[in-house]
Amino acid sequence: MKKLLYQFDTDNHPSVFDNVVGYDGGADHISAYGGITAANVGALVEGAIFTRSPKDKKNTAIFIGGSNMPLGEAVLAATRAKFFAKFRVSVMFDCNGSNTTAAAAVAWLAHGRSLRGKRAVVLAGSGPVGQRAALLLAREGAQVAITGRKQLIVQAACDAIKARFGIEVQAIEAPTHLERSAALTGAHIVLATGASGITLLQAKDWQGNSSLELIADANASPPAGIEGVGLSDRGASSHGKILFGALGFGSLKLALHRACVARLFEQNDLLLDAEEIYGIAKGMVGQ
Repeated sequence: MKKLLYQFDTDNHPSVFDNVVGYDGGADHISAYGGITAANVGALVEGAIFTRSPKDKKNTAIFIGGSNMPLGEAVLAATRAKFFAKFRVSVMFDCNGSNTTAAAAVAWLAHGRSLRGKRAVVLAGSGPVGQRAALLLAREGAQVAITGRKQLIVQAACDAIKARFGIEVQAIEAPTHLERSAALTGAHIVLATGASGITLLQAKDWQGNSSLELIADANASPPAGIEGVGLSDRGASSHGKILFGALGFGSLKLALHRACVARLFEQNDLLLDAEEIYGIAKGMVGQ
């Protein structure tokens, strides 16, 4: 029986990246739908859960993606609301690569060391990857803050994390290099999750920071989000800090994405969201 993956994307055009990795993860066929909302996903979910027999439902799965995480979370909630009894299929949630990217980055930051009690700052952290990274760092016991250009937007992101996961995250308005450098006072960990093409932190601002221990940059397109961090850095040492670049933990992100898709077809009642995906990442890091 063929393994069918239904890709529900909140954007008008479904992600090609997610489509390719879905096939690489073991799906035999992927049906990709764009423009999915909580209002129109119901009939698609019903088509997925009312067809195959209970023993065969594990061969059908759903992937929810798109660039807008709040819309994606609404689609996830609407999807799960359709499930009942044995009429359900496994679901993976990874809007904008938020869960797999954040899980890979934090898994490397926590690999072989404890983050408990450390102060972590996620630069430009109001987006999907930044929010999930903040959550996972907090789950590791770190005291977490996220920065952004506007206090209102950053606070809304912190409020969303608390509402969904019960985690307190500090909001810091830091639109300039000077303010972002100041936000790192006393910090042990910094992770940049901003948009491509924007340098969020200058080399001198982390190189001269005596408290920083771990530095990671999720930006894979030049210029670097954190100046002086190499794309392929994976535990590189510089100025007494340990560095991780986007490609350095990107190989784990891709392997993790594929592994999660494969797991969807092992049972019909699996939900892979941030914490579940992070648990898989921790088992894969360093392999």
